[in-house]
This record gives sequence, structure tokens and C-alpha cells, in this order.
Amino acid sequence: MDKSSIITFAIPVFFLMILLELAYGFLIGKNTYRVNDTFTSISIGLISRLPVILNLGFQGVIFVYFAKRYSINLMPVNELMTWVIAFIMYDFFYYWMHRLHHEYRVLWATHVVHHHGEDYNLATALRQTSTGFLWKWIFFLPMIIVGVPGEVFVSVAGVNLVYQFWVHTRHVGHLGWIEKIFVTPMNHRVHHAKNKEYIDANYGGVFILWDRFFGTYIPERSDIKPVYGTVSQLNSWNPLWANFQVFYQMIQDTINTKNMSDKFKIWYSRTNWRPIDLVHPSSEYQITSFAKKYNPKIKSEVNYFTILQLIMLTIASSVILFTLELQDRSDTYVFAIILVMQATFTGMLLQGKSFSFKSFFVFSLFLLFSFSFIPIIDMNLLASKVFLIQCIINILLISVALMKEIGLRTSPIND
Repeated sequence: MDKSSIITFAIPVFFLMILLELAYGFLIGKNTYRVNDTFTSISIGLISRLPVILNLGFQGVIFVYFAKRYSINLMPVNELMTWVIAFIMYDFFYYWMHRLHHEYRVLWATHVVHHHGEDYNLATALRQTSTGFLWKWIFFLPMIIVGVPGEVFVSVAGVNLVYQFWVHTRHVGHLGWIEKIFVTPMNHRVHHAKNKEYIDANYGGVFILWDRFFGTYIPERSDIKPVYGTVSQLNSWNPLWANFQVFYQMIQDTINTKNMSDKFKIWYSRTNWRPIDLVHPSSEYQITSFAKKYNPKIKSEVNYFTILQLIMLTIASSVILFTLELQDRSDTYVFAIILVMQATFTGMLLQGKSFSFKSFFVFSLFLLFSFSFIPIIDMNLLASKVFLIQCIINILLISVALMKEIGLRTSPIND
């Protein structure tokens, strides 16, 4: 469902719209972007494409199995009604998939990454799960059973996902009658809010009608400003931790609870439930301040370095995606690992970790050595050259930063 070429070719448009929203926000004095939150959103989005290009998951195999095993008569691809039915069906099942992902812990574990962002802007739309392939496909099996052709399914799924991009903005207000039928920025802002008056509402992808039919619609109120993020804050810019935080918490609770039935219930319970013997303040579940955003103080040069990493990683990801047919599978796996590690190290820098620059420097040296002396990837590939350039730039910049840091520590103090 995430393999549509529609998504691939929409990516440049997404980045253009993000830049336009950023410029518009500065122009009117209502900027909705921070470097740290934006980097995390976009890096999570870039990483979310990796399971797709690495063909992880079971969706294709299952769909082919059902089609062959039950000799399903497929709807004609060249008829408009096929596309209309498929589009409406997809959005209907998307509503239920989305709603259940907010209601049950094991499903929430794969979806929560989209809600961690404490800013609300177009970059937030890119915060997509990297683990959703595990069971997301199950909710759409009825479509293949009734005969929706695979190419139609993938296309309407792509359109549905692309539509959802534009609703992640604070710069669009009430749109009149459109609010009653379609998902819009106003009613989707409610979905991302963690206020008790708004939480767990407005699950639709394209049509808000499903929420109105099934009683999950809540309008945005002028007297209650949405506060974005999750009730239990992530408090991290690490894209890997964002994807696995809830899984880690569930595993910890499974190990620590003494009740055997609770060890199983943890995985299919409601998202706010915990075993009674574990209901106490803990670092994983503590709510710090409802409206306070996670925003560690860092030096301005770290922000500039982060922006450079964001540009380089975006270029590298685009090159990987558009030259996929030229790469061996092993090359793509190595590129994926490098991308994840670069994003993770940058996230650590944004958290002000004292060892981050040194760790980043060691990793960059290791990469440079590997590129030069160990044939881990084909250096003739454009993606290899992009990563090599990024590696050299990082070594130079981090060297300067480390030398500056050492100079400050050893410089005499003037009386």
C-alpha cells in the first residue's frame, strides 16, 4: 500500500510545500518550525521508506495468495466505477485501521511515531511508521477478497496518503461545508492534539464522514487551543527510539509484571492500561509538563550542522530511491544502515549529549575507511558518492568543532 509511484513522485512536492510553509510562517510572524523537531520528522519520514524499498512485509505475498487460492474475479481496471469503489473502500478500511491503532497497545506501538511531534506543520506529515508493515495490510484484505485489482489498490492507497499531507498545517482555518465531508487541517489538528477534550477523534484519511457516522468526530473549539504530541512525551530526537519506544515499554512491562495473564494482556490492552503491580511513576511513563515542549538547549553551530545533515540525507535518500534498479540488494541494505545511523547520531547531537560529536566523528572515520579499503558497496553508484562526500564534510566540520572545544578547555583564564 506504500509502494505506489504516486508517493515517490510526490516527495519533491512535499519538500517544496514544506519550504513554502516555512517561508510563509516567517513572513506573517507565525513560524511553526523548529530545527530539532523538523529534522526528526523528516528523518523519520526518510527512514519509513526503507522497509518499502527493501521489500519488507507480507502484503504482496498475502494478496497474491488470496487471488490465486480463491480464483478471485478481479474488477475491470479500465472502468471508472472500479476506481471509485476502491477509493471509498480504502478510506473506509483506513478509518477502522487508524481507529484501532489508537485503541490497542500493540497497534499503537507502530503508529505512535506519527504523533510524537510537538509542533504541527507539513513536516509532521512525514512522521510515518517504519514498523507498520507488520500488520497494517490485514485491515485491507477485504478489498482483494472482493476483487479490487492490485494496481488499483496500490494507486488509491497512494492517493489517500498523499491527500493527508496537506492537512498537517496550522495556517489554514475553517473551510465551511468542506469540513463536513473531508478531512481538513482544522479537524485533523484535533486528531493530533493531546487535550482531554480532543484525544482519540477524527480518524478519517480523506473523508471525515466516517467519524461523523461512527461517533468519533470532534470539532476544534475556539476556547481550547490544541496541544500537540503524546500524553507520555517521547523526549528524544532519536528516530530509532521514536519507532521502538512503545515496543520497549511493552517488553519491559511484560518482564516486570508478576501476573501471568497480564504478561499477555499488555500486548492487546487499551493504550492507557498497565498491570496493577506496575502502576507507579516511572521514567518511561512520566508526564513532565502538559504544554511544555521538549527543547534541549544546544549551540547554534549544532543547528547549522543539523540543517546540513538534513540536506545531505534528503539528497542521499532521493538518490537511493530513484536509482534503486542500479543497486544490488546488499548495496541498498548498507545504504539503509548508513542513513539510519547518520540520522540517529544527528538526533543525539540535538539532545546535547556530550559524547555525540566524538561518536559521530568515529563513525564517519569508520565509513571513510570502509569506503576506501573495504568493498562494502559499489563506489560507482551515485548514492555511494553522496555518502562519501557527506562523510568527508562531517569529518572536517567535526574536527574543527572538537579542536575548538579542546581550545576552550585549555585556554588560560584572564584575570
